[in-house]
Amino acid sequence: MSDKAIAGGHLHGWMKTTRSDPWWVRPTAIGFCFLIFGAYSTWAAFQGNHYWYGSYLSPFYSPVLFVDISAFGSAPLEHSWLGLWPGWWPSLLPASPALLILAFPLSFRATCYYYRKAYYQAMAHTPPACTVGPFPKKPYRGETKLLLLQNFHRYTLYFALIFIGILWYDAFVSFFRDGEFGVGVGSIILTLNATFLGLYTTSCHSFRHIVGGRKNSFNCDGCTTASYGAWKKVSFLNSNHMVYAWISLFWVGFTDLYIRMVSMGFITDFNTWN
Repeated sequence: MSDKAIAGGHLHGWMKTTRSDPWWVRPTAIGFCFLIFGAYSTWAAFQGNHYWYGSYLSPFYSPVLFVDISAFGSAPLEHSWLGLWPGWWPSLLPASPALLILAFPLSFRATCYYYRKAYYQAMAHTPPACTVGPFPKKPYRGETKLLLLQNFHRYTLYFALIFIGILWYDAFVSFFRDGEFGVGVGSIILTLNATFLGLYTTSCHSFRHIVGGRKNSFNCDGCTTASYGAWKKVSFLNSNHMVYAWISLFWVGFTDLYIRMVSMGFITDFNTWN
């Protein structure tokens, strides 16, 4: 008998386990991906420039509420919803349109049911993997106090759906430059970005609940065949929610990077306009 007490199949102690497989690879990889994306997205949001090229707009900056036309690679004034950059903006912060809107899509992703599991394991070690000892802390009390904010996920979904519509509009606009229809690598990237983010959003557990999960039975009065069919389709998407979560996370960062590199002149966008 080990000197470490066993309770319910778990060894006591942080990261203690009887598992012999490389269980640490998954949480380590997830934690690394979160750190890379968090560092890049924060850096990109604070730049305030090189987020526009031709008719391409970075998803980190969409929608552009105000625009600072003096910034390099900024969106044109006519693309701004509210006009020029306001004078009330704190001088300590860069004039970056991303800082005005990123809280909305990030709140949806941060409170996502799948991502909560992922970063609880990878970042907080609660626990880091199945049958692996968690990080020493007070007994788990559920999502209360600070973690009570996680329960707002169902409401952040509505903002996310609005942003998906805006990103689809941006993808549509990317096929037109100076009134001329065309296709560029950036247009394809922006269209795929809206597609992946749309799949991630509509495969969400909260969206599935809105479509049909709120019903106790589809045999009840008022339940329609159309409602049941929609629920089944969303349930299929929901079964791949983790896949869409990672694809969309990678692609939205790649989309910003691509537009930034083209705007800065580091790479060339191949398109039918040139």
